[in-house]
Amino acid sequence: MNIAEAPSSQELNFLAETFRLLGDPSRLKILLHCEDGPKSVTDISEALELSQSLVSHHLRLLRGARLVTRVRHSKQMFYEVTDRHVGDVLLDMLSHAREEREGDPKRDIIGPRS
Repeated sequence: MNIAEAPSSQELNFLAETFRLLGDPSRLKILLHCEDGPKSVTDISEALELSQSLVSHHLRLLRGARLVTRVRHSKQMFYEVTDRHVGDVLLDMLSHAREEREGDPKRDIIGPRS
């Protein structure tokens, strides 16, 4: 990647906060679940076996970071990944995590490198 200018402090803070939010496995599950299209809180809650209140809390944080957007259909709100960039980052990292394990399925993803 070629960046024309160094990122500003504001951009670095935004990135750090975004990655902090992505450090929660439940939030990652929600984002990956919403990656293929809009989902309701109930859909997310049932599919991921999380309480609706927890899902709503995580969605509020993810919306604040502009990682998901909500769309109203009739009386219900649906959530989806904001744009292709967010989905691409998630799917690329998932692919990377799976690559690391291909050579040795018993190896811990975060385990020490030799």
